[in-house]
Amino acid sequence: MKKYLIISLALIFALVSCKKINEDILNGDPYTSFTKSNYFTSEKNVELFANYFYNDFAGYGNSGSYGVYYFPTLNDNQTPTGYTEWSFTSVTANNSTWNDSYTNIRRANTLIEAIPGISSMSESAKNNWLGVARLFRAWYHYKLVRTFGDCYWVDKVLDTSDEDVLYGPRQDRDAVMDKVLEDLNFAVGHITMNGGSRTAINNMVAQAMKSEICLYEGTFCKYRSAADGQKAADATRANAFLTESKHASQAIMSNAEYGVSASYRAIYNSLDLSKGEAAKEMILYKKYQTGALTHSLIDYTCGSTQQNGLTKDAFDAYLFTDGECLANTTMDKNDHGVKKSITPGTYRDEGNYVLDISGVLATRDPRLAESVDNVLLPPGLGYRRYQLGAESTCSTGYGVQKFDTPLFTDANLRNSIGGAETDAPIFWLSTILLNYAEACAELGSISQDDLDASINRLRSRVNMPKLTTAPKADPANNMGVSNLIWEIRRERRVELMFDNDDRYWSLIRWHQLDKLDQTLYPNLRKGGWIGTEIYNADAGLKDKTTIDANGYIDCSNGTTGRKYDKKYYLAPIPSGQATLNPQIGQNPGW
Repeated sequence: MKKYLIISLALIFALVSCKKINEDILNGDPYTSFTKSNYFTSEKNVELFANYFYNDFAGYGNSGSYGVYYFPTLNDNQTPTGYTEWSFTSVTANNSTWNDSYTNIRRANTLIEAIPGISSMSESAKNNWLGVARLFRAWYHYKLVRTFGDCYWVDKVLDTSDEDVLYGPRQDRDAVMDKVLEDLNFAVGHITMNGGSRTAINNMVAQAMKSEICLYEGTFCKYRSAADGQKAADATRANAFLTESKHASQAIMSNAEYGVSASYRAIYNSLDLSKGEAAKEMILYKKYQTGALTHSLIDYTCGSTQQNGLTKDAFDAYLFTDGECLANTTMDKNDHGVKKSITPGTYRDEGNYVLDISGVLATRDPRLAESVDNVLLPPGLGYRRYQLGAESTCSTGYGVQKFDTPLFTDANLRNSIGGAETDAPIFWLSTILLNYAEACAELGSISQDDLDASINRLRSRVNMPKLTTAPKADPANNMGVSNLIWEIRRERRVELMFDNDDRYWSLIRWHQLDKLDQTLYPNLRKGGWIGTEIYNADAGLKDKTTIDANGYIDCSNGTTGRKYDKKYYLAPIPSGQATLNPQIGQNPGW
């Protein structure tokens, strides 16, 4: 398991980290028996040290900790009862993204400085591991830029003489991202090892990371606005990065090792992503295994803890099976569940009915039925997905089942909290196809062949009609983009529903963060339909769930909801950093 488990020796060495760029980042050789001079003596030790970077891919989480699938709810796809506040509403003393990113940048630079002096390594091996180190140096700087904007580009292990970084102003975010692209290009040009692996860094993983980072930068620079305290839009810069994303995506799409899985859900609920239908779609995945590393995601979507449900806004984003949106379809638009009798003690401990929405789901894009339960789960009207275990409830009624697997029984789950071992995708072909289609569309040079090679491969998997280069206008298009770009963004939303916090970061790069304002978009706080008749007849339901005048679940919990402010495009610089370095400055609005 050398490719994804951290060996204790490497972990001890790697844990020497900087918690503040101005303080611990200055440490030279780690203050343990391990030093750069006596540790970096072989390729094996380089590999062990580099394995620490895998920790950054949270996946489904680590045992009791949250991951980046399902749990993030600062978006328009999910909501708890009440609402999710912005990540920061005031300046805090510390920020884990700031601290952890610079810690890992120091690790990358430690490798970059050590590798050339290891005489036992071949030149090709040195270049490979330099590529890995520079790839992750790029990755962590990218995370800093998308979170804070201007930051510090650090390309060496710092000491007290580096006052321009330690005590100077932050560097322009565009200049930092130019350096990021240099590192990415070095990585894709020099990483040659582990070809064909799905759990180790190889050239295709580097291309996947480049595809994501360059799509982010290209679209962010195209849509950013000086009116929001950012730099003005830059079409030339945007096109350059979008072209880089397109080419990186093409490198993966042309690799015969990868293919679209016939099963959408197998990507998310497989016990072993090295086998089965979804294996060919994986570029990199996180391995979970009992006794080594497990997660608790399924505890939250199958257990008694109330789920954070799919919003009505997201529900209505799914096309109908005729390929048309809610406004344009000629199919039955009814989204009402029907009361269905059940035997008490089977799927419910008490009560003799559920609200069945399987008929509604049958009229929508099949990915919706793969993602949510076929019955509503409002508080006070619980439901057991299996006949064992606890009843599940959900803030919106639309309960998440996408990550559940019948191979991991409910009885097993209930006896092993935090013990799930379904593997988590990190980079997979679907994401690359979406990146490619979006990059082409934003460049203004997308053809039907491009759509057929990307978006329509995903639609074909679920038997949905093809997307054409001239789709009908959707009255719900509130982003000020063309019909085609709107449909490509819709495709990304439904394909990656609940995945990897993608929706939040997509709204950031599209400059559409205002779409998270719940006072302007009330469907962000609504869920499925119950109806006044059913609601009024069920005292338990009325006690725990609120509905609006039209019979839909209202999750507001008496609050006005989350309000948008342009300052939320960037997180505040931690006040602890400003204390250490008065030249660091602060982001607009903070």
